[in-house]
Amino acid sequence: MPPPLIRRLLGLCDDAPSDRLLESIRGEQNDSEKLVGWIQLGVVLVFGTLYFISPKTFTAEAEFRPVPWVLSAYFIFTVIRLWLSYRRALPGWFVTLSIVADIALLLGTIWSFHLQYMQPPSFYLKAPTVLYIFIFIALRALRFEGRYILIAGSVAALGWIFMVLYVITVDAEDTMITRNYVEYLTSNSVLIGAEFDKVVSILMVTVILAVAVTRARTLLISSVREAAAAKSLSRFFAPEVAQRIAGVEADAGAGHASSRDAAIMMLDIRGFTPLSATLPPEEIIALLTDYQAQVVPIIRSHNGVVDKFLGDGILASFGAVDECDDYAANALKALDALFEKVDTWNSERRRAGLNSVVVNGAATCGPIVFGIIGDAERLEYTVLGDAVNLAAKLEKQSKIEDARVVASGACMDLAVAQGYERKSQWERRDKRSVAGVDHPVDLYVKPNTTGA
Repeated sequence: MPPPLIRRLLGLCDDAPSDRLLESIRGEQNDSEKLVGWIQLGVVLVFGTLYFISPKTFTAEAEFRPVPWVLSAYFIFTVIRLWLSYRRALPGWFVTLSIVADIALLLGTIWSFHLQYMQPPSFYLKAPTVLYIFIFIALRALRFEGRYILIAGSVAALGWIFMVLYVITVDAEDTMITRNYVEYLTSNSVLIGAEFDKVVSILMVTVILAVAVTRARTLLISSVREAAAAKSLSRFFAPEVAQRIAGVEADAGAGHASSRDAAIMMLDIRGFTPLSATLPPEEIIALLTDYQAQVVPIIRSHNGVVDKFLGDGILASFGAVDECDDYAANALKALDALFEKVDTWNSERRRAGLNSVVVNGAATCGPIVFGIIGDAERLEYTVLGDAVNLAAKLEKQSKIEDARVVASGACMDLAVAQGYERKSQWERRDKRSVAGVDHPVDLYVKPNTTGA
C-alpha cells in the first residue's frame, strides 16, 4: 500500500470526509474550474495579442503559419470548457482530458515555431514560451487536488522529452547536440544538460506544488469539518454562547466563570404535567416545539439568551453572556411582548379547535455567575446565583398571586431606571411571603385575567 502522503496525492485517502463535506468541497472545486477557465482565456488572449503585435522575422517563403491556427483552436477549446463549467460540474475524466489538451496545445504551439520561422527543430527548444507550462501547472492548484497537478506536470515533462527526442532524431546525420555552453547559447545547437534541467524543473515544481496543495487540502478538510461541526453544535446553544465558545483561544473547561449583574427570566406552562399525560408523545413534542417557536425569537430580539429548556420551562438571561446597561429593561420588555404573542397564539389555537396554553413567567435581577460546569466528558454554560433561584421561586409564586407574570420589585425599579415604561397592567404587591425565601419580597404582578 502506498504511503499516506502518496495516497492523499492520488485521492485515495482512507479518512475521506463525509458526503456533506465532499459536496461543499466539490462546490468550491467547481467554482475553481470556472476561475481556471477565465485565467486560461486571459492567457490565450494575452499570448495571441503579443503574437500579432510583435514584429515577424519569418520570410515570405514560410507558407504555413500554424501559430494562429493553434491559438484559434485553443481559444475555441477554452471557451467551450468555460461554458461547460457553468453548465455542470466537470467530471474527473474531462478535467484530465482538458489538462492534456492544454499542455498538448501549448507544446504544439512551441513545436510549430521552427516551421513558422523556417528554422531547424532545435530552434523551438529555446522559445521562452516554455515558461507558460508552469502557469498551466500552477492553475491546477486552484482545485486543491494534488493528482491534477501531478497529471499536468507529468504530461508537460513527457511532452518536453518527446520534443527533445524529435530534435535529435529528425535528422539522423546531424543531431544538433553540443557540449559547448557558449555554442548552445549562440546557435541552434542542443545542450542535453540544459534540456534535462528544464524537465527536472518541471517535475520538481510539480511535486513541490502537489505536496503543498495536498497538505493545504488536508487543512481545508479539517477546517470544513470543524466549521460544519460548529454550525451543527451552534443549534444546541444560543448564538451568543456559540460565539463565545468559538472565540476562546484555549479549550473551555469546567470552572471558567464570570460574575456580573443580570436579569433572569423563567417561563413555564401551567398544568403541563397532567396535560402531557393525556396526549400522545408526538403531540407533546409538537406542542412544545410550537410554544418555543413563539417565545424564543422574542427573547432573542430583546438581547436575551436562552440558557436551557427545562421540559415545558425556559430559563433565559439578559446581560449574563454579554454585559449591557439595560438588561432589566430588556427582560421586562421581553415579557410584555412575549405575553402579547402568547395571547395571539392562543387565539389561533382556539380557532383551530385546540385548547389554550396557560403560560406563566417571572423576572428578577441581581448578581449572577455565568460560567462552565460539568466534567471532562460533559460541559455546560449556565447561569447561577440568587437571582436564578429567586426567579424559579417567583414563577411558582405566580399561582399563589393568581398572576401571569411576577417581577421582583428591585427588578422593576431597575428596569424603570434603565428606560422601561411600566404599563398599567402591572400591580404592586409589597412584602409578599415567597416559599423558600426567608424575608418578605416586594413584587409587581400582572393579574391573571383568564381565570386559569
